[in-house]
Amino acid sequence: MSRSVTPEVATTRIMARTLATFYGFGGAAGLLVTLDIDPGSRRAILTVLSCLALGAAVVVGRWGARWPRPYMHSAVGAATAMIASAVLIAPTPVSSLAAATLITFVVVDAHFFFSGRAALGHLTAAVVGITLALLLSGVGPGTAFGFDLVLASIGIVIQQLVSLASDASRDALTGLHNRRGFDQALEELMAEASRSGEPLSAVLIDVDHFKTVNDTHGHEEGDRVLRRVADDWRGELPAGALLARHGGDEFSLLLPGRTGEEALALVRRVCALHDGVSLSCGVAQYRPGDSASQLMRSADRALYDAKILGRGRAELVGSDSGGSGSRVPQPS
Repeated sequence: MSRSVTPEVATTRIMARTLATFYGFGGAAGLLVTLDIDPGSRRAILTVLSCLALGAAVVVGRWGARWPRPYMHSAVGAATAMIASAVLIAPTPVSSLAAATLITFVVVDAHFFFSGRAALGHLTAAVVGITLALLLSGVGPGTAFGFDLVLASIGIVIQQLVSLASDASRDALTGLHNRRGFDQALEELMAEASRSGEPLSAVLIDVDHFKTVNDTHGHEEGDRVLRRVADDWRGELPAGALLARHGGDEFSLLLPGRTGEEALALVRRVCALHDGVSLSCGVAQYRPGDSASQLMRSADRALYDAKILGRGRAELVGSDSGGSGSRVPQPS
């Protein structure tokens, strides 16, 4: 399975803050532009659009962090439509060009929030929409297409910066989140679980006898085992789950929307799919008021229980069942 190249730099909270900031400043800029427009229908419409942008800033800033990621596409697309409308309504080519500069906010959002085709789609919509609006507003084609080049250059630079930032939160060997990326996501998901009341479970996954693999077959074989575990788990996890290489031969997993029992069942099922690789897993469910360190200590205690009970199994912290575990063959 190929590794994901999505630069998940922006969490939903950061997306909401960024969108709210851009909507707010865009709305304020629109109101300033109306000061240079004679009273009339155009000024009235621009004023309404500007107020809508300010209202959107309040809504996104207040509730946007709770929205699913796909909702952000609608918010960015709406910004493109509003800016293109402002360009068309502006009374002079100069004011149209001034309004068009706001589309740089969309270009930044597209490459900061999304990747690949999604970012390209938003960039294309922004460039096409603004170019048509500028041409229809009387701006010369040379100026309009020159403006497009500026937008494209901004997009390229933002994409490169996002890629660098993403690499800082990625494990080079497996392509998963590293400890830094995991910790950032954990804080975000815990805050969301506290707000929504939805369950959240954390899992620590340890490759049993990994030192023996390295000592017997060499570090290249050990790296192969780690990549295989990463790819196998990545292919079986539900949407929204976050898998990271916690360090060494240990992986960590966050399962939003899953209780501890549900997470345990999922972990045992995935463990059973590993042929020739023994895994010990500890599962803990987030309790309101827990800190990130408390949650992960609970998962670590469950992992310790799994190892004490014979390795090759998954246990839920606080469970008194003793767990049958999910046993898989030891690596040859």
